[in-house]
Amino acid sequence: MGAHYLDHMFHPRSVAVFGASERPDSVGARVFANLLAGGFSGSVYPVNPKHEKVQGQRCYRDISQIGAAVDLAVIATPARTVPGILQSCGTSGVCAAIVLSAGFEGAEGEGLRARLQEAARPYGMRVLGPNCLGLIRPGLGLNATFSQGSALPGDLALVSQSGALCTAILDWAAAREIGFSTVVSLGDAVDTDFGDLLDYLALDTETRGILLYVEGVNHARDFMSGLRAAARVKPVIVVKAGRQGAGSRAAQSHTGALVGADDVFDAALRRAGVVRAHTIEQLFAAAQLLASHHRIHGQRLAIVTNGGGPAVMAVDRAADVGLQLAELSPDTLAALDQLLPAHWPRANPVDILGDAGADRYREAVRLCLADPGIDGLLVMLTPQAMTDPPACAEAVAEATADQKKPVLACWMGEAHMKTARERLTDRHIPNFTFPEAAVEAFAYLASYQQNQQLLKQVPAPLVARSTPDISGARLIIESALAERRSELSGNEAKAILRAFDIPTNLAVAAHSPGEALVVAESIGFPVAMKIDSPDISHKSDVNGVRLHIDSAEAVRRTYQELVGSVARQRPGIRIHGVTIEAMYDKPHGRELLVGVLRDPAFGPIVTFGAGGTAVEVLRDRAVALPPLNRFVARDLIRQTRIYTLLQAFRHLPAANLDALEQVLLRVSEIVCELPEIREMDINPLIVDEHGALAVDARMAVAYHAPGPNRYGHMAVHPYPAHLVKQVQLSDGTDITLRPIRPEDAEIEQAFVRGLSAQTKYFRFMQSIKELSHEELIRLTQLDYHRGLALIATVREAGAEVEIGVARYAMNPDGESCEFALVVGDAWQRRGIGSRLMQALMEAARAQGFRRMEGEVLASNQPMLELVRKLGFRVRGSPDDPTVMQVNRLL
Repeated sequence: MGAHYLDHMFHPRSVAVFGASERPDSVGARVFANLLAGGFSGSVYPVNPKHEKVQGQRCYRDISQIGAAVDLAVIATPARTVPGILQSCGTSGVCAAIVLSAGFEGAEGEGLRARLQEAARPYGMRVLGPNCLGLIRPGLGLNATFSQGSALPGDLALVSQSGALCTAILDWAAAREIGFSTVVSLGDAVDTDFGDLLDYLALDTETRGILLYVEGVNHARDFMSGLRAAARVKPVIVVKAGRQGAGSRAAQSHTGALVGADDVFDAALRRAGVVRAHTIEQLFAAAQLLASHHRIHGQRLAIVTNGGGPAVMAVDRAADVGLQLAELSPDTLAALDQLLPAHWPRANPVDILGDAGADRYREAVRLCLADPGIDGLLVMLTPQAMTDPPACAEAVAEATADQKKPVLACWMGEAHMKTARERLTDRHIPNFTFPEAAVEAFAYLASYQQNQQLLKQVPAPLVARSTPDISGARLIIESALAERRSELSGNEAKAILRAFDIPTNLAVAAHSPGEALVVAESIGFPVAMKIDSPDISHKSDVNGVRLHIDSAEAVRRTYQELVGSVARQRPGIRIHGVTIEAMYDKPHGRELLVGVLRDPAFGPIVTFGAGGTAVEVLRDRAVALPPLNRFVARDLIRQTRIYTLLQAFRHLPAANLDALEQVLLRVSEIVCELPEIREMDINPLIVDEHGALAVDARMAVAYHAPGPNRYGHMAVHPYPAHLVKQVQLSDGTDITLRPIRPEDAEIEQAFVRGLSAQTKYFRFMQSIKELSHEELIRLTQLDYHRGLALIATVREAGAEVEIGVARYAMNPDGESCEFALVVGDAWQRRGIGSRLMQALMEAARAQGFRRMEGEVLASNQPMLELVRKLGFRVRGSPDDPTVMQVNRLL
């Protein structure tokens, strides 16, 4: 794998500053001074046609006069000059540029932005900005910003959409001696955006944790892909501004009106395995805690304290953030009884009383950490006359020296606590001044653990009673769009649900009282009658639903009342008549809502919560980014208040959660396969102990322009089920080619274990026995936006057996991919490798990659023969004569 495409920006050997000057109040003067003062070891060239010297350095009229290679251009000139400067940089071989200049706003600015992109694109030059603060790499002494100060060296990376906030955070962090590996201001992000920077920082060995300040997301797929890649290897913590803008979006559906963009952003972060903070202080607290590699396997918190009041504050905050207080085991209670005064409260929080000294702290902490029902411990101390804070800190450190469970400290106060906090910090015990902050920090550990589980979920194809009729559902939508309709009728919406195996009750249209009577008699009483109008989205808004109609006379009377009432309320609307359905009257049914909305940033979102006519009042909703699997669907259900009502209580049996999950999975599949659906409400979805039934449904549709990637409308790439194919070898053997799934870890391990030593060496270029757990995760849990593995399988003794695998992974340039191929020894030279590679190349081409490349051992003649037949160019590696480099255009 070659150098990352942002290496010239983050590791430049030389920098040219356009607009460098002697004016102390100018941006160019400040950034040039910062580069000189930072200790950067590379060359720094000022470029300004108005000066012969700038700050004692020779100044150049333009870049062509420098006469040496320049890796990075920093531009601080008027906006109108920037495209021309980028053009000259491109012709001089500059690979990266930081545009600090403002003035790219408004109509004129739009044109300048377009010219900026056009100037950089032909040369493959990556641009940060415009209108940004720049970037700092403290470890390199590189300060390419116009800030008043720099950053201390450290291992946290900060990426911010706000330059002003960057300067404030740097000032705040310097006072607390917090250091950074990287500080980046994105600005307008016309080229380099969050996804690019996350991709780089995920591989950056100087960075142990990543902090993001986000105001908006422009490219959701790249943002999510970058987040997920980074979060697999290091903690990512996010602060987002504009949390209270949720209510501004107008939408026709109940779903759209009740779910704000901030809910969607939360769901995106959960799915990406990252943690969200809400203040700058929380951002750094979470970062320091997670970067210290403290991890939990549950969220049962115990508290040891020498004061009751602060403990109550901690308990209150724990309830606020959804943490569970641990219940002390009988053994722990008995041991604490022997240690503590007789009047201790015998509960969690463990109040060891105000006269507690270092010995009492040491033993109480040791006993609590030994309790298997405790996942983490918060130790609190308030300064009292008999308290020795530093000694107690030492005692806590001694008791936790060999512990894997996280221990947090809260030494309350300032003047008397400085030495104690220093000792806790030296022993790598996270410590806080106030109980609320300490509890929130533990909550970040819990969130991180939960979100990391969500990150690992890669939905597989559904195992269903029947195959979804995707083509039939699409024809229904196409017919509506051909009639210039943006809303499907209730029957059309239910037909699509049935095409995806979601149970619905049958509704029959009637256009007169007589027809209504015939339909009702055919269905059987009692029935429900609903107004049938393409101009009404929600029938309850016009009182357009009548239930429990139980006689022929009532059917005809209700028909006239419904049509007449709606016509009076909405004069001029189209009324086709009514629809008639059998009454679904189950005594144990719960009314739920499952919906879909289209978020402007993250695309389609699945929603779940309480349903019925009071959805606006209940406002009980949770959202998740599709695609879903059972784990993600169950997590979505548990986030709602109505989840508790789905359990057994009083006279009601528990609702059938398996049936509910199946509906959510099918809705997820609808979202994946039908990008034309803009909004959907299934309300109510009635679930009881026997199953689920969609009683009413609404769908809004719009034309979707097809693209090369069939899942381009989604922020998270789903399992590419369309790549599954059945093929037959020349000897008649049937094999399946399909993308790998997370649950294939076992057959992948067995496949590698069964390879001969030579085949393993040809594939991995080293001697291995079998794959480690981490390697199995990496090879089977894929982000399909960045990589793909196609496996060939056969059925043996009723079980699926892997016989070959071909995979590609996106290179850092974002345009090419690296491939690998291996076929089981017993199956070689039977055409499997050729079939896998052809399918892999087709998939890579459809994903937008331009080139595929790889490395093959020179001694692996069968592989070299295969790739030549497939059109790859083969040449020797300049670095290793035992390796051949192969590549071809796609």
